[in-house]
Amino acid sequence: MKNTRFFSNLSGVLLALAIAIAAIFISHWLGLSSILIALVVGIGLGNTVSLPQKWSIGLKFSSTTFLEFAIVFMAFSIDYSSFLKLGWESILLVLVTMALALWSTIWLGKRMNCPSSAGLLVGFGTAICGSTAIAALAPSVSKDKSDMGIAMAVVNLYGLLGMLAIPFITSDWLTDVQNSILLGASLHSVGNVAGAGFAMNETIGEMAITIKLGRVALLTPALLIFSHFTQKMDLETKNKTENKLRLPWYLIVFVSLSILVSVVTFPSEILTMSKHTSNFLLATAMAAIGLKVSFKTLLASGKKGLIFGAVLFAVQLAVIVGLMIVLQL
Repeated sequence: MKNTRFFSNLSGVLLALAIAIAAIFISHWLGLSSILIALVVGIGLGNTVSLPQKWSIGLKFSSTTFLEFAIVFMAFSIDYSSFLKLGWESILLVLVTMALALWSTIWLGKRMNCPSSAGLLVGFGTAICGSTAIAALAPSVSKDKSDMGIAMAVVNLYGLLGMLAIPFITSDWLTDVQNSILLGASLHSVGNVAGAGFAMNETIGEMAITIKLGRVALLTPALLIFSHFTQKMDLETKNKTENKLRLPWYLIVFVSLSILVSVVTFPSEILTMSKHTSNFLLATAMAAIGLKVSFKTLLASGKKGLIFGAVLFAVQLAVIVGLMIVLQL
């Protein structure tokens, strides 16, 4: 009986791992994120094939424990020196844009009646660095794993649309510096920024990525601050008075490692291995989450998430353009 239960639990883990491995191979072929592919494949498979109920424990393990360890390995990609290289004008622009995007997430979420945790994740991913930011925040704000899948789908969609549209619209009337700032401070992932920037020219690509890496470096403080506010909102909803920031173990390790990586030089092999490990674990977690997401839930919450994500992206772009005018960049 114990052996049967063990293999049933293992089956869910193995299925998630198999989808993640397939997603990595497909990503090399299509040039898309393996994390997004794993999520999409998981959703498709979960809604067309009836999986044994006994596999649920293995899938739950994959969607939680694998995600937590993926977050830990993400810390090796954080480098605070990238932020300090931007210059005071760009630093101010990034800080103000990020602060207003996160404030807009909370303010608009209430007024647009966007599902709370899905909206928070969409906003955090838009403000910081896409899927990585969503994955880092999700365990502490979302009990429903489908919210994470919805947020990633929304953020990746608008990141792709922005990557294609912004260079087409702005290439003739913005300078290289202005295009670099707009791309680096607005687009959702490093891949989006690289794709749009280098499509315009090499100078824009390099400058835009530098600004984007500055945003990525702010993931740790943004995670701490946003977690505090979301926990405070949750306490107010439940009429509790306790107001202490309680971080789960993986976020404590993440914060500690991100600080260590910024002051200690690690061999490039360790940083590369950590990045690949994080991506693989995250793809596995996304596959497991996707397998448990129903199309009905996705459509019901996804429509509001799409509208919410579009509004936030528009607000973010407007803030960046306004700040470039004020700072005369």
